[in-house]
Amino acid sequence: MLALHCRFNLYSVFFCSHRFGIAAYRKYSSGSGYPNISLSSPLPGIPKPVFASVDGQEKYETKITTLDNGLRVASQNKFGQFCTVGILVNSGSRHEAKYPSGIAHFLEKLAFSSTAQYGSKDEILLTLEKHGGICDCQTSRDTTMYAVSAEVKGLDTVVSLLSDVVLQPRLLDEEIEMTRMAVRFELEDLNMRPDPEPLLTEMIHAAAYRGNTVGLPRVCPVDNVDKIDKKVLHRYLSNYYCPERMVLAGVGIEHEHLVKCARKYLQDVKPVWGMNTAANVDLSVAQYTGGIIKMEKDMSDVSLGPTPIPELTHIMIGLESCSFLEDDFIPFAVLNMMMGGGGSFSAGGPGKGMFTRLYLNVLNRHHWMYNATSYHHSYEDSGLLCIHASADPRQVREMVEIITREFIQMAASMELERAKTQLKSMLMMNLESRPVIFEDVGRQVLSTGKRKLPHELCDLISEY
Repeated sequence: MLALHCRFNLYSVFFCSHRFGIAAYRKYSSGSGYPNISLSSPLPGIPKPVFASVDGQEKYETKITTLDNGLRVASQNKFGQFCTVGILVNSGSRHEAKYPSGIAHFLEKLAFSSTAQYGSKDEILLTLEKHGGICDCQTSRDTTMYAVSAEVKGLDTVVSLLSDVVLQPRLLDEEIEMTRMAVRFELEDLNMRPDPEPLLTEMIHAAAYRGNTVGLPRVCPVDNVDKIDKKVLHRYLSNYYCPERMVLAGVGIEHEHLVKCARKYLQDVKPVWGMNTAANVDLSVAQYTGGIIKMEKDMSDVSLGPTPIPELTHIMIGLESCSFLEDDFIPFAVLNMMMGGGGSFSAGGPGKGMFTRLYLNVLNRHHWMYNATSYHHSYEDSGLLCIHASADPRQVREMVEIITREFIQMAASMELERAKTQLKSMLMMNLESRPVIFEDVGRQVLSTGKRKLPHELCDLISEY
């Protein structure tokens, strides 16, 4: 028997579980009471409840407008007082073949520094604070993204600030020198970090696409830190930071308001490096070469505590997959979800991947394996499906054989429906977040000129 007592109510409610149903007995403080009433039948005089239904359909459609200068404006309205707005540029480390590698890394660190309108980064942050805002810049192998989350009423200020940050950066000598220090520190941290996944991702791309496009280093090589200066940055920006290679994306705002701000602050603005057209853009297609890259590291001095870091060998084996523009992209996403995996000490239930293949066939059967995780990297012209595994150095041969066997046995589709359901669930849960919707809208419009809505993606997942 369960008793539920509420200190502010005039009566207590007692719930009793019976073999044939649930009944409630209500007793007032006066002592009088109602007869037993079944909770499975509607109560007299109570209006019929209306329950929310989930059909995967977006309440608002994604609207896209192209300005006269080629800049695309995309928005997705969403209920709330805050919005996320940003500029995505079709520019990343894959476009650095004619330049010193590491420019995208430098631009990420230099973002939201002093501009023509703002004297310092602190001024930018104070301006955003007035509207409850935060800012961020992220670069990948093919995209650079400047984003701001702030109150909707501050949209005019936010778009003006983004325009200044992207097109009017001062790139002062002291800012570039501070960036060099930050990049050097990040490189040292990358080499000392116990988690090898970022380093392995760099290495697998370098091995798969040796010396071209997505195989070029995403982080700045040590030898290039002193080679990148204001002149090099301006030369790169003049080729890639052009309106036709940009998308202004927003979530949580009216489309007409965003277009109005875009015309005001982004249509007739002359960049600090001059009005150049994208004449020398690298349009190279990714060439999958395959290969092996090895690195030996001494981690004995990293952990200074009483419990040293285990001495492990980490491997990542990858195969070429497909681009995100191909029909096979969805099946590869399902396959990656089906393989799943994680660390040997991961907590959680089925939602955390405990029933995926790499857990059932690898981690549950081989106690000496520390990690087995599947990853899928997809770009506009190619992709990589990889498995990362970790074990004691004495068992490298066996570990490689086990992971290779899992690649061979991928054809069996025993857990296909579970993987589809899990992928749809993950997709819908991630798209509850406003910044994730912003990135989804921006990336899709930048690469394809349109956006597939969540329910369309769920239908495509179900078809395979």
